[in-house]
Amino acid sequence: MSFVRRIFPEPDEREASYLGDLFRKETVGGALALAAAVVGIVWANSAWGGSYQDLRHWELGPLDVEHWAADGALTLFFFVAGLELKRELVVGSLRRPADAAVPVAAAVCGVAVPALLYLAINANGGAMEGWAVPAATDIAFALAVLAVVGSNLPTALRAFLLTLAVVDDLIVIAIIAVFFTDSLDLAWLAVAVATLVLWAVLQRLRVSTPVLYVPLAMLAWWAVHECGVHATIAGVALGLLMRVRRDAAEEVSPAERVEHLLSPVSSGIAVPFFALVSAGVVLSGGGDLVRDPVVIGVVVGLVVGKPAGVLLGGWTVARFTHASLDPSIGWRDVVGVALLAGIGFTVSLLVSDLAFSGPERDAAKAAVLAGSVGSAVLGVLVLGHRDRFHATP
Repeated sequence: MSFVRRIFPEPDEREASYLGDLFRKETVGGALALAAAVVGIVWANSAWGGSYQDLRHWELGPLDVEHWAADGALTLFFFVAGLELKRELVVGSLRRPADAAVPVAAAVCGVAVPALLYLAINANGGAMEGWAVPAATDIAFALAVLAVVGSNLPTALRAFLLTLAVVDDLIVIAIIAVFFTDSLDLAWLAVAVATLVLWAVLQRLRVSTPVLYVPLAMLAWWAVHECGVHATIAGVALGLLMRVRRDAAEEVSPAERVEHLLSPVSSGIAVPFFALVSAGVVLSGGGDLVRDPVVIGVVVGLVVGKPAGVLLGGWTVARFTHASLDPSIGWRDVVGVALLAGIGFTVSLLVSDLAFSGPERDAAKAAVLAGSVGSAVLGVLVLGHRDRFHATP
């Protein structure tokens, strides 16, 4: 037990310490996911590219490896995101609407503007179904880049990005549920709803044994998968149903405890596994790829649309309502965060899988990788300058 506690110490209850712990984990997780993506790309484009494709399509039980990554590993990622979102809604930075108004508005416009840009670019015969690909922000990578480059940046800026990314993910999860569900199996849907209700009841009854929760979570995941809705929705739904307020006798809430235990698994195993399996795009086509409206729409959406939407939404709410930025940060700081919001990666790759098939899927994934790298580089340049500014006495 003492060994386990040294690896997973109880989280500090204070928000600043909690965010600090989270950023340290995401820094490592982001680096692992990036390394896994590079391995996937190199492997897919090497002389052993055939073995990479064989791995993706290797059948393991009811699913192949590609679907275990997208439907299984990412469900854990979204479960942790759901826990994080529930905590922010109840006891964190989203609990007071006035404090959350600016980053929430930034997130909403940060989803809408890149989607509209993509549609405009692809309006004349392009693949319109990819409109949601540039709409997502990758929490892990965005926070990892901010943590690495922004050691002197105000804590409020980290909270701003965290709120923006969590709300962004919630919107994209809703998009997946509504627009990428072809048909519903009502029997399995009823099973999924029943498991979620039972999960909520167990939480309310203060049942804590994993003997009940683990098989129930597996049943909920499979039921959602079989009913026709993307399986990751089960993860975020279960996370949102966890209890985040601790009782008097508890040191931490169940949601904090579970998130603290599963975050290293999510960021260190699940997301890198998905990156390895999904990022292996065969880079061919040369100039044709550069001129592909899908590629142009995704890259422009991430690099231009994301920061434009974030700044437009945040500034509009701050200008015309009583909401405002935290006094410790300015709009120049927000520009850097807005650029980081263009790092789509994990969720954008998932939406690429759902929206496309064949060559268009590979084109969209290549664009996601290019747009995410471009956004990260621009964000590092701006935030590096702001970090030096805040470090000046």
